[in-house]
Amino acid sequence: MKAFKNNYILILILTCLAVFFVNLDVLYVNIMEARNFTTAREMLQDGNWILTTINGEPRYQKPPLPTWLTAISGAVFGLKNIAALRLPAALMGLLLVLTSYYLCLRITANRLYAFVSGLVLTTSFYVVSASRDGNWDIFTHAFMMVCIYFLWRFFTSEENKYKHILIAAIFFGCSFMSKGPVSLYALLLPFLISFGIVYRYKNMKGRIVPLLVFLLLALPLSGWWHWYTFTYDPETVAEITKRETSNWTGYNVRPFYYYWSFFTQSGIWTIMAFISLLYPYLKHRVFDKKGYHFSFLWTILSLILLSIIPEKKSRYLLPVLIPLALNTAFYLEYLFRRFSELKNKRETIPVYFNFGLIATIGVAFPIAGYILLHEQLAGKWIWFILLSVALVGIGIYMFRNLFRKRIKPVFFASVVFIAAVICFGMPMAKALTVNPSYKSYAELIPWQQENEVEVYELTNFTPELLWAYGKPIEILQKDGEVKIPKEDRFGVLVAAEDIGLFEKHFSKFTTEKITRYDMNAKGEGDRSHKTRLYRDLYLVIKR
Repeated sequence: MKAFKNNYILILILTCLAVFFVNLDVLYVNIMEARNFTTAREMLQDGNWILTTINGEPRYQKPPLPTWLTAISGAVFGLKNIAALRLPAALMGLLLVLTSYYLCLRITANRLYAFVSGLVLTTSFYVVSASRDGNWDIFTHAFMMVCIYFLWRFFTSEENKYKHILIAAIFFGCSFMSKGPVSLYALLLPFLISFGIVYRYKNMKGRIVPLLVFLLLALPLSGWWHWYTFTYDPETVAEITKRETSNWTGYNVRPFYYYWSFFTQSGIWTIMAFISLLYPYLKHRVFDKKGYHFSFLWTILSLILLSIIPEKKSRYLLPVLIPLALNTAFYLEYLFRRFSELKNKRETIPVYFNFGLIATIGVAFPIAGYILLHEQLAGKWIWFILLSVALVGIGIYMFRNLFRKRIKPVFFASVVFIAAVICFGMPMAKALTVNPSYKSYAELIPWQQENEVEVYELTNFTPELLWAYGKPIEILQKDGEVKIPKEDRFGVLVAAEDIGLFEKHFSKFTTEKITRYDMNAKGEGDRSHKTRLYRDLYLVIKR
């Protein structure tokens, strides 16, 4: 136990391992992952490392650095190993948390505060989701946080200026090569503004040349791939750019206030995060007023900048959760110091409610879980029992310390609560996803081999289905015209909404419905059952 006492880095790493790395392969591949994993697969199979593709067609919407890392992991551990393909994202989550810890140390020189901030970040809902999911958001923001850390050192120290600015430039380039200017806009820009307001940019004369070096290195690192694709495939790049730009103003458009409930995306820290944003209340209670002012401004400015963009999705809030974790940790540190002395119920009731709710869920889980899941727990009982024992123990421990007004152990127990859910609860995830008609696209290839026929998609591919299929598949409809295959016998995969189109163009052929490939996690009667996740396979024979 001595190895753990005050060894905050070791505890953070172990927490990240439990939350980000354990049971990485239990969830089905989602639509974003399917796109990214398929592109990585085509890199390895077809050599499309720079002019990236999906289903053999150009895919330049996102820069390729995360796809390269995913492809390398797939090459080492196997392309069918879902945990391996998600591993780079988990590593980015670890990088984000450790960098945040060291940045907090630079801001406040308080190790406990930095540790608490790191734990809040590790267990915030969207950070957990992004670090366990093969999408590229966690890459761009993790790399940018490293850039921010070294920019902080550059602006606050007279030593090693060129070293710090060079490292910052490299990671800025990595961030840009992960998702373009997203993190520059949503994370770095509000950081720079907040830093200037709170800490001021001092002794800038001696920093002008290093900043020029930063630009000279960061710009080519960020832009070379975009230059290459535009040079060698200008028409496709122009079309994709036009489509992506129109999405900013015409796709998923939401009102300016759409993100105002952003603090709820921190999950179990929702109430703590909300109270930490009550600036007039907390500014005189925190141990470091400047640091709190900085994290508050960074959070709010990031929120405002994201709110300006018409296109909005909940997952775009990930960069806001990073400074929000720093902000929330100031409030939690205050509770560690003062909660036992607080008499005002307006201060104590929200704390009791937040942690009491978590403890209640833990204690009630065995009964509630059994009532809801007992019919689907076949083969999962060991995990259910382990999770029940863990959550009940954590819940009792939290209640005991709440009664004693000891918030620090209650906070740490909440972190363990999340780790327990990931470690023991995730293996039960598929008990919640029951589709008696489930049939993977992976079963299509054996059917093709057995019947010696080529199979085509009629109108478009669905990323999840394409990923399961394992290789590119030709689409018959292009530019409004339906191509008739040259073979005498062939298969056609038809979406529900395209049955009429299929019957129109193949009315002169003999057609036979063979089967349905349905990759929905839930059955047809469930609201989540999507038509895009199934196809009917027809055998078509020329008369």
